[in-house]
Amino acid sequence: MNLPAENLLSNETSPYLRQHSGNPVHWRAWSPQSLDEAKRLERPILLSVGYAACHWCHVMAHESFESEDVAAVMNRLFVNIKVDREERPDIDQIYMAALTAMGEQGGWPLTIFLTPDAKPFWGGTYFPKEPRYGRPGFIQVLEAVDKAWREKQQSLTDSADKLTDHVEARLAANHVSSSIDSALLTTLADGIFGMIDHQAGGLRGAPKFPNAPFMQTLWLSWLQNGNEMHRVAVVSSLEHMLRGGIYDHVGGGLARYSTDADWLVPHFEKMLYDNAQLLRMANWAFAETRNELFRVRIEETVAWLLREMSVEGGGFASSLDADSEGEEGLFYTWDRTEIESVLGNDSSLFFNNFALASPSNWEGKPIICQTPAQSHDSLANRAEVDAIKRRLLTARERRIRPGRDDKVLADWNGLAIAGLAEAGRALSRPDWITAAARAFGFIVGHADADGRLPHSILGDRKLYPALSSDYAAMANAAVSLFEATGEVAYIERARSFLDQLDRWYADSGNNGYYLTASDSTDVPIRIRGDIDEAIPSATGQIIEAMIRVADAGGDVQLQEKAWRVAEHATGRASRQQYGQAGIVNACALVISPIKLVIVDDLADPKFIPVANRYPDPRRVDLVVPVGAESNLPSLPGGAYPPTTKAGAFLCTGPVCLPIITHPDELEQALRPRR
Repeated sequence: MNLPAENLLSNETSPYLRQHSGNPVHWRAWSPQSLDEAKRLERPILLSVGYAACHWCHVMAHESFESEDVAAVMNRLFVNIKVDREERPDIDQIYMAALTAMGEQGGWPLTIFLTPDAKPFWGGTYFPKEPRYGRPGFIQVLEAVDKAWREKQQSLTDSADKLTDHVEARLAANHVSSSIDSALLTTLADGIFGMIDHQAGGLRGAPKFPNAPFMQTLWLSWLQNGNEMHRVAVVSSLEHMLRGGIYDHVGGGLARYSTDADWLVPHFEKMLYDNAQLLRMANWAFAETRNELFRVRIEETVAWLLREMSVEGGGFASSLDADSEGEEGLFYTWDRTEIESVLGNDSSLFFNNFALASPSNWEGKPIICQTPAQSHDSLANRAEVDAIKRRLLTARERRIRPGRDDKVLADWNGLAIAGLAEAGRALSRPDWITAAARAFGFIVGHADADGRLPHSILGDRKLYPALSSDYAAMANAAVSLFEATGEVAYIERARSFLDQLDRWYADSGNNGYYLTASDSTDVPIRIRGDIDEAIPSATGQIIEAMIRVADAGGDVQLQEKAWRVAEHATGRASRQQYGQAGIVNACALVISPIKLVIVDDLADPKFIPVANRYPDPRRVDLVVPVGAESNLPSLPGGAYPPTTKAGAFLCTGPVCLPIITHPDELEQALRPRR
């Protein structure tokens, strides 16, 4: 079937693709039909990959894709395909790997040229319409690529074949399994620590990203080895972020990254996944330090999440744009006159507790941030400070808002559900646990008749099949909800997600999983999903889900399978460890899983609050009512806990401590040793 010579994006599930539906470019979504068109016309493909909150994606769209002149050249020379990297991370990872293999710096928008059979031969990122920034103009690029294709087609095809083989070897190949031990985490953590900025937190240099997988590596290293410097690195990094301009001090929530080395000037887009992971990290940090900064930021970020990111039915939207009214950060920034206009005589309270920063590399209005002293004072005077922040938030709500990408992604929602459930337990907020359960129900409620999840949901539109990361994140979310509620149905659901992984994503040796399902028909390479991005890799999340479900249910076979999958993943990860911290972190959970079984009086619990106060990513908690006689969880070795009186059983791997009979004893056992 021939596709019409027009833009075909208006009915896509992705808001990002639909943003481009009015372009004069004859865009197609990535599909078998679009790929067939390129083969039939023997025409190269121009693949443009971006996402809704991407500032430079919007710039390139405005400059080039909305231009009739540029569109005419694109339509004449190429089959033009637009991809939302959040909907199709599989496609994004393949071609981003190709770009970096060409020696180019990665980033978005990804602009890459493919042979008619979808093999990459040249690319870049942002290209201006007219030559500037040391880059050629986009029409020049288009015409040069067309000329090269016409005159050197065989040479380019040969190069594309070799490049595709390289990408496949990197992202999809099998490697010999490798033994896993505690040294794996220690070595990686020491390497990461060597890159830490000890003045400003995070990794040295700019731009600065939260980089949750690396922070988790350091945190696990501290828990495993008692390395105090690694603990301090995480706590200090979080403190700097949460005082800096990267954090929204008026409305809550973290921006995607800062453009400078001091967490001051953010790229103002807000991503669901960053804030989901912030909830977990800040929860761990608060449990360890009792620093009120972390508790307050958790509360503010959850408030933002529920206020600004909830969609009808309970799921969470993907992101908020950086721009409004054509200007980056305009919605979030304030000058002194605006502050004084809103707060009047209370302005001095604001300026005592916050700063308005105008760094030399920033052209917009000042950015709100805090010094360490201001952060300390604002926590001491929280009631007064919260009152003025509410007034500023009310005033800000009258501004033109940044766009919201309303698509609900199953894997990102899984991260948010876990973060909400865990923070709700630790801070005694059952309303957060309820919100997490509602979001979980939203995702599960959109499964098809065979129980298969969609990857993306937008209104009544759903994108099937899911990715393996979706099932893994939702399985981990189910375990967190089980811990928070005690409802066994969540563990049963987690097992069903693992069953789906086995059916649709397992490799031929049953030693690992692919990112895409076996019945996906439009992937040029079926990749593993081993590489971290801003979130842990699909493989890392799968291993974590397997060991947590195994521990919760006392499933020895699943524990052994998790170990086998971890060994094979480690064999692949050993070739590129810094990009695969998620796998290393998950292996640490496999090596030393911790299981806590609490027998308690549910009407007047003594042990449960202690466990809630000391979250540990290595641990799974199970609660049994005093006097229970059935559905008891097993301890390692197959024994069952006596339930005649309250107590706790703490087991690491196959070894359990003697029964803990007093809450203070449990606190001593759970509190990390320095």
